[in-house]
Amino acid sequence: MKRWLIITDAPLDEAALAGGRAASSEMGAVVSFLGLVRGTENGAPICALEYESFQRMAERQLGLLFDEMASRWPLESVRLAHRVGVVKVKEPSLWVEIVAPHRGEAFAACQWLIGEMKRVVPIWKRPVN
Repeated sequence: MKRWLIITDAPLDEAALAGGRAASSEMGAVVSFLGLVRGTENGAPICALEYESFQRMAERQLGLLFDEMASRWPLESVRLAHRVGVVKVKEPSLWVEIVAPHRGEAFAACQWLIGEMKRVVPIWKRPVN
């Protein structure tokens, strides 16, 4: 399974990220997820979220999650980009793309990855008012 990962303080450009896709002719599904910063956090209005990470550990944990994905689903590739620093409301903080033979596998893998990432990857957010 091909893997691509970036944790960056640069804005995420969805079109540029999606332009890097290279699915083979055996793949029938590409699922992508774009996570945007909402205007509220725990019911209170915010203007941004500030993300920080322990980058080396975050990259290691994501690599372990990618390993687990490869053992669970017949994926061709997984690509993930996560912002750190201040991310304003309506801006993307997370982009994930999964390429798989079928949509069920692609959707399941994407949802699993995001859930596990939130649980074990050392990336934290703090609301900015």
